[in-house]
Amino acid sequence: MNKPFGNSKPRTGLVAVLDLGSAKVSCLIARLAAGVAGDRVSARVVGIGHQRSHGIKNGSVIDLDAAEATIRSTVEAAEAMVGENIHKVYVNLSCGRPASRLIAAETETGGREIDDVHLYRVLSPEILEANKPADHDLIHSIPVGYSVDENRGVRDPRGMYGDRLGVNLHMVTAQTSPVKNLKTVIERCHLEIEALVATPLASALACLVDDERELGTTCIDLGGGVTSLAIFCDGEPVHTDIIPLGGGHLTSDIARGLSTPLDSAERMKTLFGNVIPSPSDDAEMIPVPLIGEDNDHSETQVPRSVLVGIVRPRAEEILELVRDRLKASGFDKAIGQRVVLTGGASQLSGLAELAADVLGRQARQARPRGIEGLSEAVSGPGFATSVGLVRYAVENPLEVAGSDFQPVKERSGALGRFGQWLRQNF
Repeated sequence: MNKPFGNSKPRTGLVAVLDLGSAKVSCLIARLAAGVAGDRVSARVVGIGHQRSHGIKNGSVIDLDAAEATIRSTVEAAEAMVGENIHKVYVNLSCGRPASRLIAAETETGGREIDDVHLYRVLSPEILEANKPADHDLIHSIPVGYSVDENRGVRDPRGMYGDRLGVNLHMVTAQTSPVKNLKTVIERCHLEIEALVATPLASALACLVDDERELGTTCIDLGGGVTSLAIFCDGEPVHTDIIPLGGGHLTSDIARGLSTPLDSAERMKTLFGNVIPSPSDDAEMIPVPLIGEDNDHSETQVPRSVLVGIVRPRAEEILELVRDRLKASGFDKAIGQRVVLTGGASQLSGLAELAADVLGRQARQARPRGIEGLSEAVSGPGFATSVGLVRYAVENPLEVAGSDFQPVKERSGALGRFGQWLRQNF
């Protein structure tokens, strides 16, 4: 992973994250503490709040009032456990049809030692703005590889000497209006967004081990309303994508196919759902409550094979779309033979086996890792994004570019600008 700019000390104190999903909204508050050497930070979750999502569909805010009420009650539950109020949050982003692209930039260094000023020049906001779609906001700008005098594969060029410094940047952007709606509902809750983090990147930070990042792996987060994927190569995220289908669509298919309430459909999916048929499916009967029937005894019985027949086609559709997006990304040959599944919908029985068959790769289901203090209720795949947001807040392992970056040498007014002019011209 890239090293951060500057000489900032490890962050300590409380950090809060907010996962705005289509199925649930969750808030984690973690207490950060510096290690003995002072250069590493550990995080322990001390506050947890989560409840069913309202006002959010496919990652986008569709009802400001309902979304605000959900966020407020979720955050208040986490605050009550800590006994303190929070004012800033890290928030995941799935809305606005996030677009991912790689761009290349280069600058002259004049044979001098490469420092933060040179990095700022090659990662300048002007370059990012020129490559950003007009109706999009910049969410991430992640260097995925530097070159010095065309020698590629450099992780951190600072301290090296050369005539030209180049960089490949992974840009993630999202449509402006949905992002504004997301920011508006957070502000209505009297909270400030410390950073927006693309959902697939957050989930990958929580679930991928170092070797998987280095060797090439795709992390697939199957959420309630969207399925997101992040591709890592040589330790860096090189592509992200979001598909507007998720576990909630499987639930809707069951509800429609069996004429049962959504709550009952979700329960059947959780208890009896499977995407791999078995010989006993025809013999096993499942009780199905009927829509609009007040009598608890008004239910019918269907073979489990009927449920499998409803769930499997939708699961195959989602995985086939993932396969197509991987091919379209251009990285399908570089990511090796492994995919990692996470997210609440990844817990559907048989999904890992189906993913291995459809994608033609080894597949494993992953739980979030790397954070202490998680209770059993919030340590499953459904909370991968939340845990990933905490890890992002602790390590900030992705970003070293963007409009907020101002190296120390450029913060000192006229004197700093004069020094920069000297560096560039002599």
